[in-house]
Amino acid sequence: MAVTSFETLNASNIATTKTLLHESIPLTGTIVSGTYSDNNIKNYTHGQFQSVYDYPYLSSSANHIFDITIGYDESSSLSGSANVTQNAKKINMYNQFSQVLLGFTGSANNVRKFELDLLLDEVGVMNESIFLNFSRLITKDQIKKGTFSITLGTGSWSGPFANTKTLTDVSASDTRGTANTFGGDYGELYSTDNVVRGIVFYQAGIAILSTSSFDGVTDFYSASAGTSSIAQTFVSSSITASCDALRHRLQNITFNNTTEINSSIYFCRVPHNKYNHSANPTYVSSSTIRVKSVNTDTPVAYITTVGLYSADNQLMAMAKLSEPLKKDPTNEITLRVRLDY
Repeated sequence: MAVTSFETLNASNIATTKTLLHESIPLTGTIVSGTYSDNNIKNYTHGQFQSVYDYPYLSSSANHIFDITIGYDESSSLSGSANVTQNAKKINMYNQFSQVLLGFTGSANNVRKFELDLLLDEVGVMNESIFLNFSRLITKDQIKKGTFSITLGTGSWSGPFANTKTLTDVSASDTRGTANTFGGDYGELYSTDNVVRGIVFYQAGIAILSTSSFDGVTDFYSASAGTSSIAQTFVSSSITASCDALRHRLQNITFNNTTEINSSIYFCRVPHNKYNHSANPTYVSSSTIRVKSVNTDTPVAYITTVGLYSADNQLMAMAKLSEPLKKDPTNEITLRVRLDY
């Protein structure tokens, strides 16, 4: 049925809103290591990172949660160690995250180094880092500031959670903006002794932990060849083995994600002297309006649908009312149409 009459929507008839929805995401150590005998941990032939799923990854119901990897800058003392394993790949992983999140220095065109405050003044440099890259499935549009927490086991290899260290983004109220980064807003991760041990990028959904989080842990990793500190593990073990060691010490990760819903609200006003008749052919029978008993009765129509049209009168969106609204010359109606995106 062709529309023959339109009402123009101007700026005073349109409002925009933004709503932030949050969901609590708890990632327990039993998911990371133990519940599924590592069948939910996917390793790749390239050996550059591990992927963690919430179910055995071969299951059709499995969801990707996050990736784990480690790396160090080429200026790190570890990269020059003897008998280092996967040296190039560890440097490349560090450089990849640095390029994406920080970019390059000026004319030298070198990748920037991660720092505990990211002021990029070469103070508090994290030459060796652990990277947790959370999937979009759980972070949605971003991690909510002030909600990120990760608990690490700093006990012995046989009893890693006899001692723990919890890192939180308590600095989120003073979160720095994007002036120094490409990765968006970030917050510093403080341990309970009020020392910065890492950073979290909220929009990117990436947490970067300093190896200083495990200072004093002499048996960060234990294998048939013996025990090793985190620095020794980064040198002598593969990325996969280093990720296994970290998962062995991940007790809990929690944060709230954020879903941003933008809305346009259109106030569609129906004047008292318009739209009191229907253009539907069934509205008239033998030249007589069906809804009128006598000719002198007030014309009446029922509104069931609202259409939003472009400037050239092309239908762009349609909204259905939950029930018909009676319209006659004695009343005016304002319909509130909300489009979410």
